[in-house]
Amino acid sequence: MDITPPAPPTANGGGRLYENVMHFARVLRAAGLPVGPGKVIDAVNAVRVVGLGNREDFYWTLHAVFVNRRDQRELFDQAFHIFWRNPRILERMMQMVLPEFRSPDTEKGADMSRRLADAISGDKQHDPATDQPGGEEEYQFDAALTYSDKDVLRTMDFEKMSLAEVSHAKAAIRRMRLPIRAVMTRRFQASKNGRRAYMRASLRAAVRASGGVEMLRFKKPRHRQPPVVVICDISGSMARYSRMLLHFMHALTSDQDRVHTFLFGTHLSNVTRYLRYKDVDEAIAKVGERVNDWSGGTRIGHCLHQFNHVWSRRVLTQGPLVLLITDGLDREVGADLQAEMDRLRRSCRRLIWLNPLLRYDGFEPKSQGIRAILPHVDEFRPIHSLESLEQLIEALSGPPPSPQAAMAPWLMRLQQTAPPGAM
Repeated sequence: MDITPPAPPTANGGGRLYENVMHFARVLRAAGLPVGPGKVIDAVNAVRVVGLGNREDFYWTLHAVFVNRRDQRELFDQAFHIFWRNPRILERMMQMVLPEFRSPDTEKGADMSRRLADAISGDKQHDPATDQPGGEEEYQFDAALTYSDKDVLRTMDFEKMSLAEVSHAKAAIRRMRLPIRAVMTRRFQASKNGRRAYMRASLRAAVRASGGVEMLRFKKPRHRQPPVVVICDISGSMARYSRMLLHFMHALTSDQDRVHTFLFGTHLSNVTRYLRYKDVDEAIAKVGERVNDWSGGTRIGHCLHQFNHVWSRRVLTQGPLVLLITDGLDREVGADLQAEMDRLRRSCRRLIWLNPLLRYDGFEPKSQGIRAILPHVDEFRPIHSLESLEQLIEALSGPPPSPQAAMAPWLMRLQQTAPPGAM
């Protein structure tokens, strides 16, 4: 049986198909899919073996090579239909950067990904069907309401941002200043307005005066910003947000003197030393090399157990402020999660839970992980946009609210959504 793959089509027979497969791979890579040279070679070989007899076979051949996660399917589908069906649209989008766009060849009402629009508009290569430059035919696009000024960018969800908007958001995060409210420590410092006698300083002054009369010195409690500990989820459901929040963590580390940062998915990683690099790109590159469980599963209870038993005595000193960043979707929910959350809360001054799911107006604490975490936090805040980061900074710089008042509405919802017999 002859299994020799068909020869590649020539310029006269089928156009430069394999060159366009490479062009298509570059578009996918620019849109955010992990497409490297190895996958491009695999795609070319797969197309050579399968052939071009059926468009659906061609689609699923490329899909099998380039898509390896569920959340990549929609982006691939949109890119395939725009790239291989309507080359004129591709040509026009090379001239205009539209944050939103509707393709006439896709299902009515389906929006093309903003990242895909940027990837195509920024990739000025050959026409994917004919490999010829486009004609002079004019195409009209409605660009109304597609411009994002500063106000729109502040409230825009990180997940919906285009590549250009992500770049602007990262620059805005780098410019943020984080004046965390100072707290009173057990140490004292000399002060003319102090209310307690500073006997040590008074005796030193009396010795210097050689027996002369000296006024008492006074002291007051010393105030200092508390340490900050960030524990951030980098699982698949948090991938888009955690990569943006790394820039926030870097800005926080650069602005404060005692910041400890931990990332977790299936296990815990301490990345504090890497985020101390002054250059944010170098810092994030070092973090990427150190952490190997990006976009995987989530084991919140297991990772908090690691933190409490390995790191808590080292970093949870002097009453730190803890920021727990996760959506609470744990694949191994058990009694250990509640116990670890209770221990974490007792070990810190203030525990703030930042959850991107709060961007939804109809959010309800129904998942087991969320229900296990919620009773043990002092505040519950969204973390999905620049505006939410600004609100967090404002909250950290002001007096902390009463935990009972801040969490009362959520604890009430927790009781209302409890399954029968759970409460």
